[in-house]
Amino acid sequence: MQNAILRPNVAAIIRRSDGRILVGERSDRPRCWQFPQGGIKNSETPEQALQRELQEEINLPPDRYRVADRRGPYRYLFPPGRKKEGFDGQEQTYFLVDLLPTHFEPSPHTPDPEFRAIRWIWPHEFEIAWIPSFKREVYRQVMCDIFQLRL
Repeated sequence: MQNAILRPNVAAIIRRSDGRILVGERSDRPRCWQFPQGGIKNSETPEQALQRELQEEINLPPDRYRVADRRGPYRYLFPPGRKKEGFDGQEQTYFLVDLLPTHFEPSPHTPDPEFRAIRWIWPHEFEIAWIPSFKREVYRQVMCDIFQLRL
């Protein structure tokens, strides 16, 4: 990753009070389930980007959750020959987000949906095969760091 230009990014593992976590099936990749994530704009802090991304991707306003943990940075490169907005890969800050005890349920139905569906799973049910190969090592590390799980 030496000399790679990495895009600052945030990702969120959203946890309900029963311990289940939210995964979303990408609209552009059937059977690819991942955590909400997105780029940090120049004028934003990671926390501000997290608020914006959760609102945009799953209609989750900041008064419905609290940040329980923050980890990172985690880095990965895009496949050879691929760039996104001029970047070679991403440097992610991961947030563990606890939903507050309300009757609110996140939804993938947004004006420009990134997810076609969402579902709640136990952390140990997460399957690394859901993730494109270039992102798998980051997901393995995050799940180990936060849940002490080996994927």
